[in-house]
Amino acid sequence: MADAPLTLKDLAKLDIATIKGVGDKRRESLAEVGIANVLELITTYPRRYVDRTNEAHVGDLVEGVETLVLVKVRSTRRVPLRTKRSMVTALVGDATGSLSLTFFNQPWRERQLKTDLEVAVFGKPELFRGKMQMVNPVVDIIGDKTGRIVPIYPQSEKANLSTWELASWVRNALDRAAPRTISDPLPPQIREGLKMIDRHAALNIIHFPESIVDKERARERLAFDELLRVQLVLVGRKHAFERDNTGIRHDMTGEMQQRFVAALPFPLTGAQRRVIDEVNADLAKPVPMHRLLQGDVGSGKTVVAVAAMLAAVQGGHQGALMAPTEVLAEQHFAGITRLLADLKVPDDGNLFGERQLRVELLTGRITGERRRELLADLASGGVDIAIGTHALIQEGVAFSSLGVVVIDEQHRFGVEQRAALRGKGAGEQHTTPDVLVMTATPIPRTAAMTVYGDLEVSVLDELPPGRTPIATMAVVEHDESGEPSGEAASMWAEVRKALDDGQQAFVVCPMIEESDKLEVAAAEEIYESLSKGELAKYKIGLLHGRMSSNDKDAVMTKFRDRKLMALVSTTVIEVGVDVPNATCMVVLDADRFGIAQLHQLRGRVGRGAIASRCWLVRKNPHVGAERVGALVESTDGFYLAEVDLELRGEGTLMSTAQKGASDLKLASLRRDEPLIRAAREVAFEIIGADPKLKQHRELAGEVNLLLAREEKEFLTKD
Repeated sequence: MADAPLTLKDLAKLDIATIKGVGDKRRESLAEVGIANVLELITTYPRRYVDRTNEAHVGDLVEGVETLVLVKVRSTRRVPLRTKRSMVTALVGDATGSLSLTFFNQPWRERQLKTDLEVAVFGKPELFRGKMQMVNPVVDIIGDKTGRIVPIYPQSEKANLSTWELASWVRNALDRAAPRTISDPLPPQIREGLKMIDRHAALNIIHFPESIVDKERARERLAFDELLRVQLVLVGRKHAFERDNTGIRHDMTGEMQQRFVAALPFPLTGAQRRVIDEVNADLAKPVPMHRLLQGDVGSGKTVVAVAAMLAAVQGGHQGALMAPTEVLAEQHFAGITRLLADLKVPDDGNLFGERQLRVELLTGRITGERRRELLADLASGGVDIAIGTHALIQEGVAFSSLGVVVIDEQHRFGVEQRAALRGKGAGEQHTTPDVLVMTATPIPRTAAMTVYGDLEVSVLDELPPGRTPIATMAVVEHDESGEPSGEAASMWAEVRKALDDGQQAFVVCPMIEESDKLEVAAAEEIYESLSKGELAKYKIGLLHGRMSSNDKDAVMTKFRDRKLMALVSTTVIEVGVDVPNATCMVVLDADRFGIAQLHQLRGRVGRGAIASRCWLVRKNPHVGAERVGALVESTDGFYLAEVDLELRGEGTLMSTAQKGASDLKLASLRRDEPLIRAAREVAFEIIGADPKLKQHRELAGEVNLLLAREEKEFLTKD
């Protein structure tokens, strides 16, 4: 219908060239920043606003307090530094004073910051030689825009796009959409119940608000829409899973689980007992378990996972644990084999009424006759617990009766892999195994509701007693001029003292995502350098992902047996390595790692009674300071997960989000818990009455348009 309200699908079909002022050249520039159609334009939201009725002035700046100021450029100059680096300084100011801006390795700032240009500068002021300065602040070119509240859009220096151009194009798009209005797929009674404005108004206000209060109301509505799309998928998937799958009602009267717990050399924490009870309650039901187990480094997730698999084994079923890498699968196998070394399985066919529990490892490395034997024993039920990688879900791997599946580090697996693993339990009764997903990356409650909303959630929020706190220090390798800093020298002196006292150390090499080969080369180079330099008088070992399984085991055994005092390693030690005598960790190029990974790495020390230390070394004083600072401040994984969300801007959240998926642009998992809860409740209400969204075609269309294929698969599933 020519005069019907415009849907998001309609807007996505309109090429950006239909906007006034967008010719071929600007069209190319917009394509570079991911804007190819009108929908992508109007959902490119301002990243901040300048409230000209409440402006901060240079004279009001407080040292250490992040502030946005509107200033004019007075002068700019470029200063060459040693080591081929450069520095650009700009003097800016307003009627109340002047401010110095310093940019490292951004030579283009000299061209950008022309004299008399009006710019908005956002950063943390600091005193330098008695004057206020900001280092590497965010700069937005405002131009001559007037008005009480000026939207500032993400700008691209590379694509040569300015905030006022984006604002004028958005204005043109919204003005031309006004006669037909922009459609609102949210049922009116739900919108009124939530006291939210309609979508057409929200899109206009978010770009051109009359007040900051208005802007927040618009953001709330549009953020709710983002969250509702995600929740419709998750709640729909949960609904479909429960509808389409029959579970095993496990017999929980057996004693294997209790015997396992009683034989442990340490008491369970209260959190472990609580979570085992939650898992057991799920296993006793005829609906398949679909539970996420999250816990900080060292909180004892493996014990819970083993207890769950034993519940299956004692009823005559099998357990499987799937890890994302062969190294982790091998480490799980070694650890679980030790935990279960003396455990027997009831067996009426055995003369003694019981037999030894059988745990086996199946990865891509196991080939030939050994693999054929293992596959035959899995299919016949001769293997009780199988531990492996994705090899467990390949064609040709059959289980006799798969009862409980544990998936380690869910974020590395997509929906399809999970579905394939569940299918392994089909058997004659067409039952689906119970699934327990483990993650050592603590997830804020809001993220768990959003990313893992189709799973129930259990949390291990208590560390076993006797773990000593880890002192964490930030070290900058070079100062701003590129000269070596004194911090690194004193760090190595402390490491040597610990080694002299009989303790051990990990040295973690830089992560080079682009190339496994480069990462190994860097590790070998660091190993050679330390062997001849800082750690020359100690026996040190090298561990990396390209070594054979046997070589890795040999190095780790030597390290555990204290035949090596230091271990230079890539991130293969991220999870699962437990050497209580290792009390020092040095992470090189810490700015290359995310908060979660640094926290995981740090968890490799502090596992014994001796106080441990972790040094996070950054090459560049201006990269990664906030991330590293958070780890220096806290060892609480859940707090760090919150900080991580804030610093990453929440990025791509959905487990398998594809390039081009909209994801969350306005919703904040840190601040929007009430909105997430509201979206979840609305999703349950809608899906409960209309599981396939047949009565909510426009909502279904938006899910299809804006979320990646894996996220919306339940909508098209028969």
